Amino acid sequence: MSTQEFEREPVRPEKLEPARNFAASYAGEHVAGTEFVIGAMFVTWGVGTGDILTGLLLGNLLAVLSWALICAPIATDTRLTLYAYLEKIGGPGTVKIYSIVNGILFCILAGAMITVSASAVRILFDLPSQVNWYPTSMGFVLVALLVGVVVVSIAMRGFKRVAQFAEICAPWMILMFLAGALSMLPVLVGATPGVDSIDSYAQFKSIADTYIWVDSDSDMGMWHVAAFAWICNLSMHGGLSDMTVLRFARKKQYGYFSAFGMFVGHFLAWIWAGIMGAGAALLMKSSITELDAGAVAFQALGAAGIVAVIIAGWTTSNPTIYRAGLAFQSINPSWSRTKVTAVVGAVTTIIACFPFVFSKLMDFVGLMGLLLSPVGAIIVTEHWVFPKIGKTRYWVHYRKASTNIAAIFTWVGALLLAFLLNQLGLHLFFLLIPTWFASMLLYTLMASRMGASGDYGEQVAMDIASEEARKRVERKYLEELSSKDHQGIGKSQPSIFMNIWGVLSITCLVACLALAVMVYINTISLEQFRNLLIWPTIIYFVSATRWVIQREASQDTKSQVSSTTNAPDLV
Repeated sequence: MSTQEFEREPVRPEKLEPARNFAASYAGEHVAGTEFVIGAMFVTWGVGTGDILTGLLLGNLLAVLSWALICAPIATDTRLTLYAYLEKIGGPGTVKIYSIVNGILFCILAGAMITVSASAVRILFDLPSQVNWYPTSMGFVLVALLVGVVVVSIAMRGFKRVAQFAEICAPWMILMFLAGALSMLPVLVGATPGVDSIDSYAQFKSIADTYIWVDSDSDMGMWHVAAFAWICNLSMHGGLSDMTVLRFARKKQYGYFSAFGMFVGHFLAWIWAGIMGAGAALLMKSSITELDAGAVAFQALGAAGIVAVIIAGWTTSNPTIYRAGLAFQSINPSWSRTKVTAVVGAVTTIIACFPFVFSKLMDFVGLMGLLLSPVGAIIVTEHWVFPKIGKTRYWVHYRKASTNIAAIFTWVGALLLAFLLNQLGLHLFFLLIPTWFASMLLYTLMASRMGASGDYGEQVAMDIASEEARKRVERKYLEELSSKDHQGIGKSQPSIFMNIWGVLSITCLVACLALAVMVYINTISLEQFRNLLIWPTIIYFVSATRWVIQREASQDTKSQVSSTTNAPDLV
């Protein structure tokens, strides 16, 4: 298999990926197993419907802007992984420390996603729900190990295969969240006094205020919801971990494709998951806190719900393990990324057998983002602020220092400040802003005293010239590619078989939606809906996989012919 992932060098122009890969990757990764968990947890917060909807809109907008205005521009400007760029800023000693911390956190997060998938598989074998931090069933452990093997095998194949898997799963996954909510709404309508149907927002809000997001005058409110929606992926946008993915983007504007994940994924999927969770709790006469993702999805979608949770866990754990593999591989460049990913995947799979993160997911993602965000602030400061205030970017690299002491002290100092503020009563979700700006200020002051104010004229000039040469080659290639795309050069009409598979895939999605609408308007029963939904689901995955494989084979053939004659000269 081809595993050229440019771990230590800028991505070559001909390896940059088109827009659809990023739209699919973000939609697939963030319409995921965690959405079942987080959507249900919002139900337990005691925050009213209006505050939930407003907070989610605001927080997810801030997240999209963080990806689009901070992470994507740096990623497409440098074409480096976070780890390669951090080594240039902080030296090999700094990146080793960061990679270990980052890699461990990503392993734990990916393990939680595998746990989510395993929670669905366990229903097939009538295994007990795992609600403790430790496993209570050997059967569940075996299921988690099996799911882990599948996930790791995909992550080992690199970004392109991860994106292709997400491209297949994302449309169906989005539809399953919607279908599950539509199937559970009649259950909630039937249990709500004075409401016979949902013909207006007021009627929906009445149901939601009664059974879904019940305002209980808790300490949580709209700003907590907004803050969580912003920081739950903070390590990826504010912490710049998604440089690893966005370095393959042809344009920095591809960062806005994170909106597919934030609004279709987090905003809508969390709402739909909350509806599913509340409906499932009513059907099972249980508290939502006693149900795992598999139980909720099975009540709403039947066998297709089990598939949905399995796939949802995979689409998040795949890129997360991929990121973790790159993190640990950066410790020693001579290590094979594929082999490192395999080892990381094995550790992650073992972690998945212990559902401790699964049960404390919201606190974990908030803490993870907080731990990594000071490093993102340091990179942003050196990349953008230093050139504007007369300081030297990459000064540690020019001094040939092994460790950026200013960065290490800033990182530790920022976390100590966050700890102090938390002890004084500031909620975990609100620590980002003071920690981020404190990191920028402290790093500027310390780096200025330790060497960033020095004159490295000849070295800086050589670096700038080298980067400009690389960027000229990239711009020329992308301009030629855009011209060919505009003129239709190199494009071929899809074969009749590709058209057939594509039409069949879309037909299956329409059939799934039609079944969801039918159960919502009581044309078919919930039991009939559960039994029927699995069949268009199976046909969809067969046809969509064939469609993507044939399309990629056709494009690979054309790109091989083109690369032999038009590959950019980087010498």
